[in-house]
Amino acid sequence: MILLHGGLGSGEMFAPNLPALSENHQVIAVDLQGHGRTADIDRPLDIRLIADDIAALIDHLGLDKPDVVGYSLGGGVAFFTAVKYPEKVGKLVMASAHINSDAMPAEMVAQQRQVSAAAAEFMKDTPMYELYQRVAPRPADFPKLLDKIGESMSKPFDFSDEVRGLEVPTMLVCADAEMAPPSHYVEAFKLLDGGLRDGGWMGEGRPKGGHALAILPGLTHYNLAVSPLFAAVTLDFLDGQQPNE
Repeated sequence: MILLHGGLGSGEMFAPNLPALSENHQVIAVDLQGHGRTADIDRPLDIRLIADDIAALIDHLGLDKPDVVGYSLGGGVAFFTAVKYPEKVGKLVMASAHINSDAMPAEMVAQQRQVSAAAAEFMKDTPMYELYQRVAPRPADFPKLLDKIGESMSKPFDFSDEVRGLEVPTMLVCADAEMAPPSHYVEAFKLLDGGLRDGGWMGEGRPKGGHALAILPGLTHYNLAVSPLFAAVTLDFLDGQQPNE
């Protein structure tokens, strides 16, 4: 299992769930470009480009179609790894990563526009800053990372066509109080042939390709990755045989 963290985090953000996830899986927790222990490079922070990094990692480690699990920023990277390199991916879990920038309410868009180097001073008391300073190869790059994340979030996108074209079994996961409403994830699931009919007694009406949707109760975008519910639904999807898979 390749496990991909959210923005301004590192693989350590999954720490509460790592014992469960690794009980029957080899877990490779990656620090993405400019995050954690991975130094930044001279290119934008673009999930399409970071997906190339993950494909190269799969080849470098000689992995045979690992499952790719990503949360938030990592969910987008996991998604494009499966989109661009379906022959390298077993199953995809894409958590807390919306597929259309229009899904976010105006107040969230305004909040994201405040992410820039100017916010670095205000973040010095946050766990994200503390982690970065502790493990980053170049701790002084934190303002640069904020600029790159802010720039990446400012660009409109619509990945509906890419979702329709997914070739690997995919589970979409969200909290019931996300940045984007749960209805957005339901609409995304419909692009995977899900939620359009009764599933049937034997699951014969479930989506072709073994796709699934999980809306986790009582959670938000900010605590989903550490919830035992996230580990439970992820393992159930990865280890279970889905009808129509």
